[in-house]
Amino acid sequence: MAIISDEGEETRSGVFEQLKVYCLELLELLQRPNKHSSALTSLLHFLRHSPPDDLHPFFDYTLFPLLLLLDAAVACRAPNKVDSEVKVESYNDPSSPLRVSDAVAEGVLQCLEELLNKCHIGSVEQMVVVLKKLTYGALLSPSDASEEFREGIVKCFRSLLLGLLPCSDASCPCKDVSGVPMLLDSRDSQTLIGRSSKYDSKPKECLLAFLQSQNASAAVGHWLSLLLKAAETEVVRGHRGSAKLRIEAFMTLRVLVSKVGTADALAFFLPGVVSQFAKVLHASKAMACGAAGSVEAIDQALRGLAEFLMIVLQDNANIVDYDTSVDVAARIDSNKFTSTQSLIEELRHLPVKAQGQSKSVKEDTSKQVVKAISPQSETNDKRTASDRDDGSFHVNRTKDWIEKTTSHVDKLLGATFPDMCIHSAKKVRQGLLAAIRGLLSECSITLKQNRLMLLECLCALVVDDSEEVSAAAQEFLENSLLSGGKTQLQLDIAEIFSRLIDRLPKVVFGSEESQAISQAQQLLVIIYYSGPQFLVEHLLQSPVTAARFLEVFSLCLSQNSVFAGSLDNLISISSSSVGYLDSIAELRAGTNPASDYLSIMTAAPKNPKPAAIQEKHIPYIGESRQKKYDLPHMPPWFAYVGSQKLYQALAGILRLVGLSLMTDFSSGAHLSLITEIPLGYLRKLVSEVRLRESNKESWQLWYDRNGSGQLLRQASTAACILNEMIFGISDRSINYFARMFQKSRVDKADDQPYKSMLTGSNWKVSQEKGVRIQLIDCAGRILHEYLSPEVWDLPIEHKSSVMDCEEKDISLYFFRDTAFLHQVIIEGIGILNICLGEAFSSSGFLHSSLYLLLENLISPNYQVRSASDAVLHILATTSGYSTVGHLVLANADYVVDSICRQLRHLDLNPHVPNVLSAMLSYIGVANKILPLLEEPMRSVSLELEILGRHHHPELTLPFLKAVLEIAKASKREACSLPEQAESYFIHVKSVISGAEMKERAESREVLESRDSYEIDMPLTESGEQWENILFKLNDAKRYRRTVGSIAASCIVAATPLLASANQVACLVALDIVEEGVAALAKVEEAYRHERGTKEAIEEVIESCSLYHLQDSLDTADDGTDENRLLPAMNKIWPFLVICAQNKNPAAVRRCLSVVTNVVQISGGDFFSRRFQNEGTHFWKLLSSSPFLRKPDMKKERVHLQLPYRSAPTSSEDSIAETSNLKVQVAVLNMIADLARNKRSASALEVVLKKVSGLVVSIACSGVVGLQDASVNALCGLASIDPDLIWLLLADVYYPMKKRDLLPPPPISDLPEISQILPRPASPKGYLYVLYGGQTYGFDVDFSSVEKVFKKLHSLVFSSQMYS
Repeated sequence: MAIISDEGEETRSGVFEQLKVYCLELLELLQRPNKHSSALTSLLHFLRHSPPDDLHPFFDYTLFPLLLLLDAAVACRAPNKVDSEVKVESYNDPSSPLRVSDAVAEGVLQCLEELLNKCHIGSVEQMVVVLKKLTYGALLSPSDASEEFREGIVKCFRSLLLGLLPCSDASCPCKDVSGVPMLLDSRDSQTLIGRSSKYDSKPKECLLAFLQSQNASAAVGHWLSLLLKAAETEVVRGHRGSAKLRIEAFMTLRVLVSKVGTADALAFFLPGVVSQFAKVLHASKAMACGAAGSVEAIDQALRGLAEFLMIVLQDNANIVDYDTSVDVAARIDSNKFTSTQSLIEELRHLPVKAQGQSKSVKEDTSKQVVKAISPQSETNDKRTASDRDDGSFHVNRTKDWIEKTTSHVDKLLGATFPDMCIHSAKKVRQGLLAAIRGLLSECSITLKQNRLMLLECLCALVVDDSEEVSAAAQEFLENSLLSGGKTQLQLDIAEIFSRLIDRLPKVVFGSEESQAISQAQQLLVIIYYSGPQFLVEHLLQSPVTAARFLEVFSLCLSQNSVFAGSLDNLISISSSSVGYLDSIAELRAGTNPASDYLSIMTAAPKNPKPAAIQEKHIPYIGESRQKKYDLPHMPPWFAYVGSQKLYQALAGILRLVGLSLMTDFSSGAHLSLITEIPLGYLRKLVSEVRLRESNKESWQLWYDRNGSGQLLRQASTAACILNEMIFGISDRSINYFARMFQKSRVDKADDQPYKSMLTGSNWKVSQEKGVRIQLIDCAGRILHEYLSPEVWDLPIEHKSSVMDCEEKDISLYFFRDTAFLHQVIIEGIGILNICLGEAFSSSGFLHSSLYLLLENLISPNYQVRSASDAVLHILATTSGYSTVGHLVLANADYVVDSICRQLRHLDLNPHVPNVLSAMLSYIGVANKILPLLEEPMRSVSLELEILGRHHHPELTLPFLKAVLEIAKASKREACSLPEQAESYFIHVKSVISGAEMKERAESREVLESRDSYEIDMPLTESGEQWENILFKLNDAKRYRRTVGSIAASCIVAATPLLASANQVACLVALDIVEEGVAALAKVEEAYRHERGTKEAIEEVIESCSLYHLQDSLDTADDGTDENRLLPAMNKIWPFLVICAQNKNPAAVRRCLSVVTNVVQISGGDFFSRRFQNEGTHFWKLLSSSPFLRKPDMKKERVHLQLPYRSAPTSSEDSIAETSNLKVQVAVLNMIADLARNKRSASALEVVLKKVSGLVVSIACSGVVGLQDASVNALCGLASIDPDLIWLLLADVYYPMKKRDLLPPPPISDLPEISQILPRPASPKGYLYVLYGGQTYGFDVDFSSVEKVFKKLHSLVFSSQMYS
């Protein structure tokens, strides 16, 4: 022990020696402030690395020079104060040599803070001295002291407070307080908790008890004022203000309040402190940056406000008899400090250097406390003498005082807390949650007026965007529901429920969307935690209350809310016009009024849209594929009202309403009864449309009639409400709510479904008998109204078939409202499918709605088309199909039957051709339903004949598009026929060879199967085997003929339109012909394989004497469909020739491409005579240069024209030169492709010289853009006759070449090449002119001739020479 004691003495001696050096240097620095010294830095380092036990014995020794320097630093920065009675030594006199720099002053504060952290105050006198010095520093303004200095003062005061620890006396009042802020978060708790108290000496009196006594009330109030003022000063400074200093001030205030810790000591200051905190929170709403907008500062303010109220208005301290005055003096031992005056006297007589400043501060102390902490509010003005003791900072917390105070607090909290719920910073919302938890836990009875507001804020935080905030809020709410009084909670929940429903339309129509989202989310949380039985009993049990409730949501979701809110919001939606009235120019423009909100449509609009209905870009989107097919969507008109978040909250309430009706089947409130309320709007709309038809009113007159437009919008809103209620019953919705409201139980082992704390009901569909039947019945009622023909007869554009020709001035809003209704109904079909699952198909709902969805794939409104696409994918997924095509294929008979039925009445159903083409192109499996399309194809062919086109000219193009899809399907299916026929032929040959081997071996063993077609059976049963083979062959024949018949029908229907002047119709007809010819070629190829199979079977029939099979074989051959291709080409060719004479360059180029393909498919022999007779129409396209037109003398004659008449313009003159150039390139490419293909080369043999001469003339001219194509054509022609091509080129090349550059003859007996190919007398003497005829604009260019000749020599002639 002696050794340990000696070591301790040595350690203290060493510490003292070092402190002595530092303290002496500090005292010297006090006398010579200009001296550069590192004493402060060294002292700070020493204090930080020294243990508290070593420093505490020398606390006073170290504290003395630091306080002197601090006193000097404050004095030289404080403004001059003249006192006639006391002589004040002026430290801020410019002539005075004593002036402490900012670096020294800040270093002093750092050392003092570290010292106070390590050592505790030993007595009240010592604490008063330190407090006085810090108070002088805290009084300095930002203009007098630096930010770091003022922040250091606050930190030192906080360190002093944290060093005040409870005494050892068990009866001391200090045991009644915790000493630390009650709402500390994890980060602050590590900083403020954990102070060591292992010192060698203990204070003689309890400093905490002194701080809680009336004697210290003035100092406490003064520091509350200073801290709040310091925080407010940083806000006044604007962007120069320090958020860090503001945070330190609030944190220090929280520590001060926690150290005082009693309601009696703090009640007097409550009005001022609460008002200042409310001012802080109110300012944070308007300022998002700077000190006022500091997230950490707002969090500290929220927690500080709640902690102050939790101490003063704590239930346990205020639920006693309010008529009995609380005598604080009797509770606190204040023998030494009996009044405020005695405390001030002690402060006055303490030895300090700046006595004058001390006196001035003392005189202003009580005034500032009263002024800053107790503002002249209504509560203080009306305070009676019984509420306050004269001359003390204490109030008697009587019943009247509690009521007045809580009323004042209610106003302040009600004006600030709801706004904090929607603050963007998570830290602020976490602070708000901590404040609410504290107030509801400690002051729920005293703050009974605020309890509902606090519960509403808590409900808003339950569904917070932050997982951390929402999970904590859910856990606290659930614990409160479990531990609180059930009756009182039911009353509170019911009152909040009524308040929120009444306020909901007002906030939705208001300009603050964030408030509307918060209110809707609060209502959603209240409903969920109250349970389904609560909702049924309060709203849905009575038809009147249910109708009133649904009317509230109809109002919130209605299209009338589009025009609600601020004008700025409306103007921001429209980018091209002010207001929302269409201009006359926009109305006359015939623009598409349909609202296309998705960015994919707005990126390339078909027509400019009126500014009134300019689409607002919905942020959902990025619009991914998965999100597009995720129903339900936000209704299109709601994009003008609010965000997706607001709609999700409103929709969640409706989903819970629908789910509550299915949780308890015995409650009497059935889903069918409630859904009848919104269904009434749809039925009313249907009846109004029927009335219009009976009265033969125009749509414009009907829409302008009072209430018709409103009824249309009401029907859309009703459909939206129905969709959400039905979706709430689905498993997806139930799982969504489980994920949303069970975040607090994610880590818990209990995975049971959540039960409402008030009703004990489960949020899940009841398993009682009849519930499923009721749901299907309700869905059938809804779907019946959704599929009403009157709803779909409503026009969606001006060109609609249901519109009268004279209706030109109909409002564009009519079409927009109709599109909205159609979109919501289509999405409703998908939601019904999601809810019912497999029952949707088994109940017949799929068959009744599938054609409607396919029909709307060609809607002129993009939103309707997109909704149909999404619902079709959902139907396919829920029905177990991988694609929509497989879904349609499985139900093709229903779809095709509907199409055939409507094709018989085209006047009533003019949209059927578009439906047919869209369906075939969309599903992608048209080839699978090809046999079903034979009957629709006959009807389409009739409509494309002359009489059909005359009766319905506007349907020609839609029918052509449908035929094109059928032709593509025919080609796709025909391409697989030859391979199948060849495979079957090989199979039959193998069966025959196997039978022959068995006959030669005369074996009775059964031959093992080699193929899937083969059936193993005894030889005696071979007749049955061949009968099966014959049946399969006949089936293949019938299917081949069906495919060939449909392809031929497509060709017959489209061939006359090859001569159409309509470019689009001509191009579609060319595509049909090309696809049809390719299909017929494949059909004939399959026929040849079938013929080989038939011949092989006939040999077996004769050899095995199976003559009874001959009749079936002959019956299958009935018909002359084996040769379809060439007869079809014989009919097509004249129209192709006419098409080549078309003045439209695009049609001509496509025609030349088609000619190339059909000639290669059909063979060149068939076309040789035709090219000889009609080929001039093709070669004529190469007769003149595209850049130099041949003048027409007849057209050059100038006729007398009247001044008001314009001269007719030739169509040829209007064609651009580049278009003619592209046509000639297409002709040259056709020649090259035909010549290279051995199957089609024979078509050019008769006209080879003619064609070669034309191509050589173009190649030798060097016309820009044609040289590559002409060389390509010459290469192709050279594959037929290379000598002819060489001769035509050499006839031009060598005569133009200089004689000395000509190559000598290979042997001397041969004449020179100039003698063989002499220069002609005129350009007309060249061989290419004699063969090809005279051209215009293709003058010979020697450089081009030489280039072409050398290129062909390397590509063609050299290989011919050495081959």
